[in-house]
Amino acid sequence: MENAASISDPSNFTIRCEGLHQILGSEESRVHVLKDVSLSLSPGMIYSIMGPSGCGKSTLLYLLGLLDRPTQGKIWIGEHETTGLGDEELSHLRNLEIGFVFQFHFLLREFSALDNIKIPMRRAGIMSDDEMDERAAHLLDLVGLGDKLHRRADHLSGGEQQRVAIARSLANHPRLVLADEPTGNLDTENSKRVFGMMRKLAHETGLTLLIVTHNSRISEASDHAFEMKDGVLL
Repeated sequence: MENAASISDPSNFTIRCEGLHQILGSEESRVHVLKDVSLSLSPGMIYSIMGPSGCGKSTLLYLLGLLDRPTQGKIWIGEHETTGLGDEELSHLRNLEIGFVFQFHFLLREFSALDNIKIPMRRAGIMSDDEMDERAAHLLDLVGLGDKLHRRADHLSGGEQQRVAIARSLANHPRLVLADEPTGNLDTENSKRVFGMMRKLAHETGLTLLIVTHNSRISEASDHAFEMKDGVLL
């Protein structure tokens, strides 16, 4: 039976999953982390998932990001059904179609803002050096850091570093951005600024944004908000 959290229009989605289960451990240590999760997310929309620690929300995010494989169930990224793909194919699809923003920015401290954003572009190997420079500069301008292209990451404030991380998540024109507590390490003012920027980018560029959060303000400001409890998406 499909989970009630599934959105009803299957013809227009960025990512879709059906009947996801994730079971970790074995025998007496066996834990059923996700239970029959089905979900469809549409372009240009912001979704949030709230729930207590250990409820399975980050596990779901990692599955949808193709960073792990489900015990059972299927995931589609656009038209691509991912179940039978090998590790190299999953890595290629993930790099081109999905951007990630985490609670900690994971920037290379000694690299400039521009060079940090170019890292996923180099991995994809599609753009020339000039195209990468142009794309990275454009993204930094979008997040309000166009005047700090060559500033080292460790010379930026915490809020600025997270804005660089957001720009980096968009490097390869992904259709989906997954964010795990993206404002959890920021003060209230920077939290508002960062989420407002992510919301604006999603609505203006048509990408899909899924945020796992403990922040009720983010949940309330999302287009669709879900709750997760004991591995079930409500």
